[in-house]
Amino acid sequence: MIDSSVFENKKVAFHTFGCKLNFSETSTVARTMVEAGFEKVDISEPADVYMFNTCSVTELADKKCKQVIRKAIKQNPDAFIVVTGCFAQLKPDAVSNIEGVDLVLGSNEKFDILQYMEDYKKSDKAEIHAGQIGKNKEFKPSYSFGDRTRCFLKVQDGCDYFCSYCTIPFARGRSRSDTIANTIEQAKKAASGGAKEIILTGVNIGDFGKETGESFYELLQALEKVDGVERFRISSIEPNLLTDEIIEFVARSKKFMPHFHIPLQSGSDKVLKLMKRKYDTSLFRSKIERIKELIPEAFIGVDVIVGVRGESDDDFNTTHQFLSDLDISQLHVFTYSERPNTQALKIDEVVPVPLRKERSKILHELSEKKTRHFYKQYIGNENTVLFEGAEHDGMINGFTQNYIKVEVPFKKHLSNTIQAVRLKHLSLGTLNMVGELI
Repeated sequence: MIDSSVFENKKVAFHTFGCKLNFSETSTVARTMVEAGFEKVDISEPADVYMFNTCSVTELADKKCKQVIRKAIKQNPDAFIVVTGCFAQLKPDAVSNIEGVDLVLGSNEKFDILQYMEDYKKSDKAEIHAGQIGKNKEFKPSYSFGDRTRCFLKVQDGCDYFCSYCTIPFARGRSRSDTIANTIEQAKKAASGGAKEIILTGVNIGDFGKETGESFYELLQALEKVDGVERFRISSIEPNLLTDEIIEFVARSKKFMPHFHIPLQSGSDKVLKLMKRKYDTSLFRSKIERIKELIPEAFIGVDVIVGVRGESDDDFNTTHQFLSDLDISQLHVFTYSERPNTQALKIDEVVPVPLRKERSKILHELSEKKTRHFYKQYIGNENTVLFEGAEHDGMINGFTQNYIKVEVPFKKHLSNTIQAVRLKHLSLGTLNMVGELI
């Protein structure tokens, strides 16, 4: 039994790196610590404990994690420092060697943080608790709330794909999920807390239900019936798992928004094979065309990686042309970096780092062009916007149903409300749309 009296009147701050899944898990851990007696404060404030939930998707992500952690330690040398997440799971020794870190927790151990902190004191050497995630079959439910207007609901974790460039299966283990019934209960808890929009998140969410004989499509049907939630969004879903019945369901749904995020990774079939992806460009194109056929107004974001080993100039040019021809709204561009223990390291043809950066720049420019084109189609239209809570330079931001980011003059009462808005014009210097309340 944990003696929670040691946590009373203590302050804890959190910093999350990386994906929506990390945000949902940090929020769940935070609720556990607050219930035990901690007071949650902003990461910029003095605290007794700082927890960092890390990312390790690229080498740059590792470096950013180290920089932020070291800065916090320098500013708060007496605080107890906890590091968890993918970087901690993959490289626990490297994390423990950061001077000032006290506790390193693996991807699953983070949810039991209190039992590792019962007698928390700073020491010369960090304590490590990071089990072999590959053997873990337990699903840990989580959802974010309070930090952001929109709620991130974790519906799945881990991945069985083992793409040649990716370390996520080593950081999060094999694919697993909860039952539909338990997931619905989590959604109801988020709704009771005031969440108006829920984003379904995970590592490979289309894999939902493999162990229980259920399916992601059945989950969507059940979530549609949850009272109190006005909007749902599907986060990143693999193209081979984005079935026609899912697309058709979103097309007729009153709650699931016309918004898709689909990882492509490369527009070259040769590179897709090197990556060990489970589809080709023909299948990917068919998914985009089906979405646009049924939901012309849909916002479609696409992940792409540049500079992977084996990607020639011709392969990149093929990718650029493929993306240029697709009716998509935004690119999420990642610059490849070598990750330990991945199959891609066996590929001899290495793309020089400066060329990787140049290719990334080209696709970022294409992304901006496509987003501007998508936004401009809706100038003058009326739509509904769910506004976030924060003020930015006298403005408050929110998103339309089809994921256009809109800003209007800040008024406190607009926070976490859905308002009718007329879209006027693009904001100078940003890709936001300026709107006016109707």
